[in-house]
Amino acid sequence: MQMSDIPFGTTDWSQVERTEHKGERGMAYWRTRHFGNIRVRMVEYTPGYFADHWCAKGHILLCLEGELHTELEDGRTFTLKPGMSYQVADDAEPHRSHTEIGARLFIVD
Repeated sequence: MQMSDIPFGTTDWSQVERTEHKGERGMAYWRTRHFGNIRVRMVEYTPGYFADHWCAKGHILLCLEGELHTELEDGRTFTLKPGMSYQVADDAEPHRSHTEIGARLFIVD
């Protein structure tokens, strides 16, 4: 990842507009900033959220609160708790996530 032409700055995530993204079940609320071609998000999943698609986008994802279950298309599953992260490349391993109790995530992609 090449990061260039991004001046130093801070983000107060509570001041970033929140957008809604419906899952197969539940909702995802995104607060998104773009820095060139890098998207940075604070994402909240409601309890019971289940993604409505397989995602092929690469991410670096850090779980801040709650618990996130991520399933890979090949059947493997992973659980993130606060302080845990995952990383996956674009078009590498399709994945989808769900949570029973809700989760708050910091995602760079």
